[in-house]
Amino acid sequence: MTERKIPTIVTGVQPTGPSHLGHYAGIYRNMVALQEREARRFYFIADYHSLSEDYDPSEKSRQIMDLAAELLAIGVDPKKTTLFVQSHVPEHTELCWILNTVTPISFLERMTQYKDKASRQKQNINVGLFAYPVLQAADILIYRADQVPVGRDQLQHLELTRDIAGFFNNRFGRYFTEPKPLLTETPKIRGLNDPLKKMSKSLGGKSYVALRDDPDTICAKLKSAVTETTGILKYSEEELERRLGGPNPALTDGEGTDLCGQAGAYNLLTLLKLAGGEREARLIMAGQPIRYGELKRLVAERLSDHFADFRQKYEKFREDEDHLKEILKKGAETAGKTAGETLKEVRKLVGVR
Repeated sequence: MTERKIPTIVTGVQPTGPSHLGHYAGIYRNMVALQEREARRFYFIADYHSLSEDYDPSEKSRQIMDLAAELLAIGVDPKKTTLFVQSHVPEHTELCWILNTVTPISFLERMTQYKDKASRQKQNINVGLFAYPVLQAADILIYRADQVPVGRDQLQHLELTRDIAGFFNNRFGRYFTEPKPLLTETPKIRGLNDPLKKMSKSLGGKSYVALRDDPDTICAKLKSAVTETTGILKYSEEELERRLGGPNPALTDGEGTDLCGQAGAYNLLTLLKLAGGEREARLIMAGQPIRYGELKRLVAERLSDHFADFRQKYEKFREDEDHLKEILKKGAETAGKTAGETLKEVRKLVGVR
């Protein structure tokens, strides 16, 4: 009788500043929920990845500690999950170099996220930005991951990881498992000031609600959120998505203004649902015309209440940085054992024992 294999799940988050509602809806809730599965979990703070984008070196160490505190406050449990910092496990970058030698440049040139990021930092189009997916593959393969939680927009990167695993196996013998996507259906959280784009810090401070924002800040940000003027949602969400036709749709001025307002209104309702107000959102939809001033105040109140416990826990974790560092150190030691075993075998396979 063969022993049942416990799956391994791997995911990482970049430390680039305060986490916002988009991170919570798209990544963090799922990270916590996955802790209820029987699996080995490796969650890491992807600090090396974050170096490929524009950043302030004096802020990076603080951002790493901030993110560690946020993940713990949101519910990542170091007793259930190995939580660590990517750069503390050097096997990631050593495996990355080996995988670089089997990855065709043509495959990297296809990556849409590279093109998007390069367009946003035209003065800093670096090799790290281009080779980012190979390090991402190393992050996953070093733990022999079976499953990787991803949204549909990230499937291209995971498919490349599977390709890279195949290139390695074809050259050196079957070793790596080709990890499967653990698809996560997440609500689309839009920018408050530009609902045609997803919520992002790159759109400015008024575009997002940070998980750490206090109630007054949340209220102020939502007060200025873009909506339409009639109180009537003339499109269904499905029709709205079809008309938008992608993340950066080409629209005429009048059409853009109309759809932007409609998208902003739906975004408020999505945020209300995110904070536990599903029933309230249904009632508001049924009672059109919508009074947006009242809706914004309600959403601000629900979000403030929903994340009150998180804010308290975050402050508690952040005040004890020694404790944070100890959690990350233990996580790196645990991750390093698995990563070290993998790399030892990989080195033998490629002939650099």
